[in-house]
Amino acid sequence: GGVGRQVAAASRGHVSGAAASTEERTSMELKQLLVLVLVFGAAVIRAEDEDDLVEDEDDESPVESESEPSTPPPPKVTYKAPVPIGRAHFAESFDKGTLDGWVQSKAKKEDTDEDIAKYDGKWEVEEMKDTKLEGDKGLVLKTRAKHHAIAASLDHPFIFDDKPLFLQYEVNFQNGIECGGAYIKLLSKTKDMILAKFYDKTPYTIMFGPDKCGEDYKLHFIIRHKNPKTGEIEEKHAKRPDVDLKSYYTDKKTHLYTLVVNPDNSFQVLIDQTVVNSGNLLQDMTPPINPPKEIEDPDDQKPEDWDERPKISDPDAVKPDDWDEDAPAKIPDDGAVKPEGWLDDEPEYIADPDAEKPEDWDEEMDGEWEAPQVANPKCDSAPGCGTWKLPMIDNPDYKGKWKALMIDNPDYQGAWKPKKIPNPNYFEDLHPFKMTPFSAVGLELWSMTSDIFFDNFIICSDKAVVDQWAYDSWGLKKTAEGSAESGVVGQLMSAAEERPWLWVVYILIIALPVFLVIVFCCTGKKDAAAEYKKTDAPQPDVKDEEGEEKEEQKEEEEKIEADDEKMTEEKQKSDTEEAPGNASQEEEEEEEDDD
Repeated sequence: GGVGRQVAAASRGHVSGAAASTEERTSMELKQLLVLVLVFGAAVIRAEDEDDLVEDEDDESPVESESEPSTPPPPKVTYKAPVPIGRAHFAESFDKGTLDGWVQSKAKKEDTDEDIAKYDGKWEVEEMKDTKLEGDKGLVLKTRAKHHAIAASLDHPFIFDDKPLFLQYEVNFQNGIECGGAYIKLLSKTKDMILAKFYDKTPYTIMFGPDKCGEDYKLHFIIRHKNPKTGEIEEKHAKRPDVDLKSYYTDKKTHLYTLVVNPDNSFQVLIDQTVVNSGNLLQDMTPPINPPKEIEDPDDQKPEDWDERPKISDPDAVKPDDWDEDAPAKIPDDGAVKPEGWLDDEPEYIADPDAEKPEDWDEEMDGEWEAPQVANPKCDSAPGCGTWKLPMIDNPDYKGKWKALMIDNPDYQGAWKPKKIPNPNYFEDLHPFKMTPFSAVGLELWSMTSDIFFDNFIICSDKAVVDQWAYDSWGLKKTAEGSAESGVVGQLMSAAEERPWLWVVYILIIALPVFLVIVFCCTGKKDAAAEYKKTDAPQPDVKDEEGEEKEEQKEEEEKIEADDEKMTEEKQKSDTEEAPGNASQEEEEEEEDDD
């Protein structure tokens, strides 16, 4: 018995140790997975930070401190007005604080009410209301619900030859945008151009930039193409961008708009140096640059006997003799019975007893006053009121008007179309890039929102010049805005707005560790006490802590030892009780031998 209990105890201890070992391994695996997830998330965020980080040369040397490290304040970004590193047709940063070189229009719009026809909207050169760069000024549209027009001449006209066009500028909708535009016009070079008379019908070569009204968010790229045969000018619109533009109009941040048009007729539209639209002037403009070679003959007429009917009524079909076209669709239900309690003498509606004739009611002018009708309250507790009538039901014999079945038309000739003839106005312009030269830039806008901020215009043919200009102006502004973000959380949110895929990373970094912690803490060992009572097989003694397992095992061993000692004592006692009986029997045997 003692040996069996020792074996059982040993078995329980072995199983308990194995279970504890398995749990330790599981716990270790969960912790390793959690560490990997956190390391991955930290690496991603660090990579994003390194992409956007602009280090200040004055802060390169580390600062040693014996005290506990604290979050350093964001580095102060010092503004310096950008300067083109190469030849540019036009460059304007407004950092002189004046409108020198710009001319505000004194014209009036045509075909508009006199009260709103004037271009009397106000412009100012000032810093943004919530500027992060002291000294950085821009052109601000100051008034709402007004027509605004302002223009400036280029240093030298832009001629479309063998070099690309780069047009770039910044916009910040400081108050958001309800309805209005922030686009720029490149004004065509003409002999009679007077900037003070700049208005909506002034000829332009290209119109480019954001525009919004209601929930329609646009980014215009429009060219005015000249018909080489007739000399007529027609607007050609680029296809709409495929991306969602809403955030650029609502986030109140400064965004960089860039247009690139190349001599091979390709074009690109970029926001914040990311391509949002691209294509080719020959394939992606509406209406197309070149008209079709053939057109429909306007003098061609459809023959009188042309049959366009694909189906006709079967001429051989005959209406059945039992077809009753006069049968009604609905008939009274003769099996219906008036509900019990129906109030035949009560009207469904009665005059409102609480209504009173208005004091200013004039019977001569308004006629005899009658109280308005209201539902009869007595009908609320009854099945109905008024004269009861049999309800109407569908007529099972109803067939409606008879019509012959439709069959294929044996004389069908198809849909008639006029014949094609050569297009007398056809032309082929394989170089639409060679547009009308332009010599000025202009902003001609109407807006229901004020304080639209414009800055850092540049027009040139050298990509390196444009990129450096963007780096020295918008890049510095973006760095300053990023440094002013409210802590790590704000920077992470801003990064996710620019890169939506980061939301997936954030969810993995936050949700997965939480899930693992819940799995590790809230799941685990089952109470084996109840199961142990139902079986004679050795069961593992499961405890939440390793110390409790050892203590329980020790108590079990002490109990077994006590049981063994007790059994030994009982055996010795039994042997002692049997000893007198054996002595008496020996004495009796000796007496018999003596006899």
